[in-house]
This record gives sequence, structure tokens and C-alpha cells, in this order.
Amino acid sequence: MFDLHCHLLPGIDDGSTDLAMSLQMARMAVDDGIRVTACTPHIYPGLYENTGPQIRAAVLALQAELDREGIPMRLVEGADVHLDHGLVEGIRSGRVPTIAGSRYLLFEPPHHVAPPRLEETLFELLAAGIVPVITHPERLSWVEQHFDTFVRVAHRGAWIQVTAAALTGGHGRRPKYWAERFIGEGHCHLLATDAHHPRRRPPVLSEARDAAAALVGQEEARHLVDSRPAGILANSAPDTLPPLVAPAPPSPRRGFLGRLLRAS
Repeated sequence: MFDLHCHLLPGIDDGSTDLAMSLQMARMAVDDGIRVTACTPHIYPGLYENTGPQIRAAVLALQAELDREGIPMRLVEGADVHLDHGLVEGIRSGRVPTIAGSRYLLFEPPHHVAPPRLEETLFELLAAGIVPVITHPERLSWVEQHFDTFVRVAHRGAWIQVTAAALTGGHGRRPKYWAERFIGEGHCHLLATDAHHPRRRPPVLSEARDAAAALVGQEEARHLVDSRPAGILANSAPDTLPPLVAPAPPSPRRGFLGRLLRAS
């Protein structure tokens, strides 16, 4: 399995606090069957001012420690990126890292307020050749009012990633409900741990894979944790990877989706 969203780097954001915790989390992930992990600290202007070079150096340092300890896990860089002015330019300059240097970017919307230009921002990324992977929409406080928006963009170029613990109930009943809808209705591309801590938010993916299999079958569950993540690491084009289970909704005549379709 591949975990493409994990806050494993020590002391760089609100995830692992030190090297000992990072090593403990890495061992837990390996025991669960995870063989590749993307280290994805927050890039949040004004709070977590991480940069691509800083993250890449931290990944190399942690990989050396894993190798020294004999922990068989490969690390790649990434970031959990919040809305920021000049995001496309930041990606092109290397200030904002994509997942393993690929065309895929972890994109974290605000938790409590729907951004006014969400679809336009996603279109700008797609038009620049970047595939935004929207992280944990099932946990957003405004998902009820905008579920249809996420469904539209999921079938028009953006990707949806659901948190493993949300699907298995670790974040409460409400996120579990929305996680089951995203996956069960066929609108989710990826499962990831979004692990922050060995006990409170552990790097465990297999339980969610099995829960997904109960909703959409073994093959699609495998795509959520193996086929599509492997394609991201290979920088494969989205249309060469397994498609979503659900059919695309009708295309709108105006707005973000209409422009996206005309540009494709």
C-alpha cells in the first residue's frame, strides 16, 4: 500500500514532534503493509511557512534515519497545501512541492469556511497541468452544502482523497457518513492516513481499505490504496489510471466546468 498523505516529518508542523515519534509511526505503517509514504507537512501562510527545499531536506534526513534503523519504507516529498496567492508560480519555482515531484498536488481547503473561488482555483491548477488532490472533504464543516460541487470537480479533473480514519469512524459519525458517500457513490480517488500521531491519528490504512472493499468491492479498494497512488508516484496522466466507479454528472453550460471542458 501507498500512503500519500502523512505528517511524518519531525517538528515541522502539527504532526510528529520528534525523531522518536517519526520512527514509531514509520514502524507502525510498515507493520500495516505501507511501503511508500509521502511526507506532507502543511504549507499554510502565516502559520506553517514550510518550503519545498526545506521539506526535501527533511525527507532526506528522515530517510537516512529509517535506513539506519532498518525500517523498509521509502519516503517521498509533498505538502498539504492551503490556498495561497501565486500557487501555480510557487509550484513552478519549487517553493511548493507536489507529490514526489509529480503533476499531483495535495490541496487542503479551509476547514470551516467555503472559499469563494474554489472551482476557479481548481481550474487554474488544472489549466496549468497540475492535478489538485482535494484532501479530506468529508471532514469539512461545509461539505453538506457543497457535496455536489465536490462531485462535479471529481469527475472533471480534480481528485478526491478521503482519510482512512474518517471511513472507519475515528473522526466521528458525521465524517464517517460523508466518507462512505464519497467512496460508496464512486467519487473518491484515494485513501490516505493523514497520520499525525501514533495513537491519536495513527498511520493505519488496511482497515479503511477493507471498509472500502465492503462498499465498492476489492478491485476498487485496491485502486484507492495501490493502483492510483502508484500512478501518482510514476507521474502518470490521470486518464491512464483506473477511472472512478460512478459516471460523470451532466456537463454544465457555464462556469468552471464549462470552461474546463472547452479547454480539454
